[in-house]
Amino acid sequence: MIIQPLKIIAAILITGIILVSGCTSTPVQNGDEPTGLTELRFGYQPSTHQIAYMAADAKGWWLEDLEPYGITSTKDYLFPTGAPEMLAMLAGEIDVAYVGSTPPLSAIDQGLEAKIVAGVQTQGSDIVLANDLPYESPQDLVGLKIATFPPGTLQDTVLRKWLLDNDIDPKEDLSIISMTSSGAAKTALASGNVDAIFLPHPHPTVAESEGYGKVVVQSGEMWADHACCVVLVSQKLIDEHPEIVEQIIRTHIKATQYIIDNPDEAARIFSNKITAVPYDVSSQSIQDWDGEWVSDPNIELATALEYAKVQYDLGYTDKLLTQDDLFDLSFYNKVIAEMDEE
Repeated sequence: MIIQPLKIIAAILITGIILVSGCTSTPVQNGDEPTGLTELRFGYQPSTHQIAYMAADAKGWWLEDLEPYGITSTKDYLFPTGAPEMLAMLAGEIDVAYVGSTPPLSAIDQGLEAKIVAGVQTQGSDIVLANDLPYESPQDLVGLKIATFPPGTLQDTVLRKWLLDNDIDPKEDLSIISMTSSGAAKTALASGNVDAIFLPHPHPTVAESEGYGKVVVQSGEMWADHACCVVLVSQKLIDEHPEIVEQIIRTHIKATQYIIDNPDEAARIFSNKITAVPYDVSSQSIQDWDGEWVSDPNIELATALEYAKVQYDLGYTDKLLTQDDLFDLSFYNKVIAEMDEE
C-alpha cells in the first residue's frame, strides 16, 4: 500500500519535527475574529526561490499595499519544506503560501481548498555529489544514496521522473533518502551518510562553499523550464476577499520585478531574513543557479499538470488533478490587463 506524502509528513511532525515560525508563536485560528479580515498569514521557505516574498516584506510593501483593504498586520511562518507548509494550510493556519508547485497536489487531493494564483520561479535546484565521486552521466548515480526532500515535494518529484527517464529505477537501483530539511540533508552529505543531495538554491552553493560537495546536474538539465515555486492562496480568501487576492498578486509582481532588476539587493534581503546564509554565499547562489524569478502562473501551468500526472502515476494522489483543481488564473490575468491599461 502506498502512503500519501502528506500522511508521511504528518507522522514525522507528530514525532517532534514542527514548522519553524518567523514569529514567536505558532499560528492559530481565532474563532472570535471579526468578519473583516485584518491580518494576513504567509508561509514561505528558506530558499532564494522565494525572495519575492521576502523583498515585499523587507520593503514594507505587504502592509503598505494591503492597508487600504483593511489589513493592519501580517505574520510569516518559515517552513523547512513544502510538506509541513501544506499541513499548516490544511489546518487553516496560513492564508498564502509561497511553495513548490508539487506539495499542493497531494494536499488538494486530500481536501485542501486552495488555488495557485501566481508563479514565483522556475528551475533552480541542483544535484550535489560528494567530492570524491565521479560523474559523467546519470548512470554514475546507480547504487548511491541521494538525500532530498520528502515524497510529494518538487525535488522528490523531479528527481524520480528524471531517474525513470534515464532507465534508473528509483526504488531498486539507488536509495532516495527523505530529509525534512535542507540542513539535515547537507549534514548527511558532509558526514558521509549519503553520497549526494538534491536541493533548491542556495543550498547547493552552501555545500560547495563549505567544501563537501560539487554540483553535477542542474534541475533545468533534468526537466527543461520546469515549474518550481508558486503563490497558493486559500479558497476562503478567494471567495471572501477577492480584492485582497488581486492586491497580493500586484505586490508579488512588483517584488518579483524588483529582485530581477536588483539581484545584489535580493541576495542581501535573503541573507538578512535567512541569517544562516551569509551575503557572499547567497549572492554566489544567485549567480550559480539556473532558476528564473517569474510571476506569471501561465508559465508554470504545463509542467504543473505534468507533475500531477507523475504524482498520480507514483501513487501520491488518488486522482489525476486537472487545471481546474489546481489553478485560478483569472486574478493574474485581470491584474495584468489592468496594469497594461495604466
